[in-house]
Amino acid sequence: MKRNIEDLRKDYIKDVLVESDLASNPIVQFKQWFEHALKSEVNEANALVLSTVSHHGAPSARVVLLKGIESNGFRFFTNYNSAKGKELDENPQASMTFFWPELERQVCINGSVEKLDPKQSDAYFDSRPQGSKISAIASNQSSKVKHRDELTKEVERLEKLYENEVIQRPEHWGGYLLVPNKIEFWQGRSSRLHDRFLYEKVDDAWKTSRLAP
Repeated sequence: MKRNIEDLRKDYIKDVLVESDLASNPIVQFKQWFEHALKSEVNEANALVLSTVSHHGAPSARVVLLKGIESNGFRFFTNYNSAKGKELDENPQASMTFFWPELERQVCINGSVEKLDPKQSDAYFDSRPQGSKISAIASNQSSKVKHRDELTKEVERLEKLYENEVIQRPEHWGGYLLVPNKIEFWQGRSSRLHDRFLYEKVDDAWKTSRLAP
């Protein structure tokens, strides 16, 4: 039987979020929620939707993986020549959205984005599996290709080339740090009366507000 999209709904009843339970620093609060997600074995807990905007004001979004939580922001890695890399060059502002349905929780992070120091990118690249390193070199990310064979043949060529070699990080691939100025924590509640708290950076301090659901 076909289901009407308008009838798809779920009542959220797993948890509550009250202001007295919040950490004073949102990155500390995020770490607490992230650790809970890991312990709860949330599927792909570090997956997030990264949203960027071009210099024309056109938005785009895609799923990437969080690869580090710093005291001042959130790390991810990609091809600098990709669509998102070019948009971040044009407009170094972005948002991250995490959704953990198993916990009925969402986190939205807005802020500025800057490239990591090359040594940090080198260290992460060196930790990647050989296949991932080769793919980073073989793929001109976001460019159009006629056939998948083009990619597989290039991978095969590079596998032979680097069979007994250490692969160095290509200059077009590396990391970014999103430095937040706003972070919102959302906890699903019954009858859509959700708990939402927003942290905003004001004069180098974090201010917390409850938002209407």
